[in-house]
Amino acid sequence: MTGTVYLVGSGPGDPDLLTVKARRLLDEADVVLHDKLPGPEILGLIPEAKREDVGKRAGGDRTPQSVTNERLVELAEDGKTVVRLKGGDPFVFGRGGEEAAYLADHGVPFEVVPGVTSAIAGPAVAGIPATHRDHASSVSFVTGHEDPTKDESAVDWDALAATGGTIVVLMGVGKLPDYTAALREAGMDPETPVALVERATWPDQQVATGTLDTIVDARDEVGISPPAITVIGEVAAERERVVEFLRGYGSDAPAGDDAPPAEAEDR
Repeated sequence: MTGTVYLVGSGPGDPDLLTVKARRLLDEADVVLHDKLPGPEILGLIPEAKREDVGKRAGGDRTPQSVTNERLVELAEDGKTVVRLKGGDPFVFGRGGEEAAYLADHGVPFEVVPGVTSAIAGPAVAGIPATHRDHASSVSFVTGHEDPTKDESAVDWDALAATGGTIVVLMGVGKLPDYTAALREAGMDPETPVALVERATWPDQQVATGTLDTIVDARDEVGISPPAITVIGEVAAERERVVEFLRGYGSDAPAGDDAPPAEAEDR
């Protein structure tokens, strides 16, 4: 009998943010094909004997998507219960749609198990709401991998600059100078607040804040590296308003009324 493939979102990295179903499937799976983004704490929950790393990392080792697709089919045809574990949500820049189509084309049954997307959770744990009644009634999620200067970019930075809502950029640390420049050239105010949240909910989470004009320098000063989320828009300034009382991820401050103020930049 053909096995089943589960396309599972692991959330942003904190094991406590795994869904109950995701946690159960990790225990029940014969094989877990994972990328780099679930993080060491979640990957540590999975016996090494049933883990296969099929991750892709900018500038590092890469498993071609075609190889991952073929491996999913091969394991399922062997009758295995397979979890394809992804960071965040499998259908938000996770190639889950491509894998689902490939499985369907090869007659392999599959199920999608949504996860907490880092596009929302990353800003949230840093004190930044994606939407806000006073600042943003819409939010756009875009990839930061594309070069904004190329002739046929799938991301219309001119349109995004004119939208007036929140822009959340995933996988955009390296191209930060390019797309912030593209937004300024499209007419966005250089003083627009911007925040970068690196490794949201991981033990080494850190945050850099600035404006469209200054965020590249802030990134370099703090030492932000992938994976990180970029938040562009007035909502990014909300962090400064709440950070003194923000507890949890990336904060060294103890809970309670006597807790000292958190640092302006989480490390």
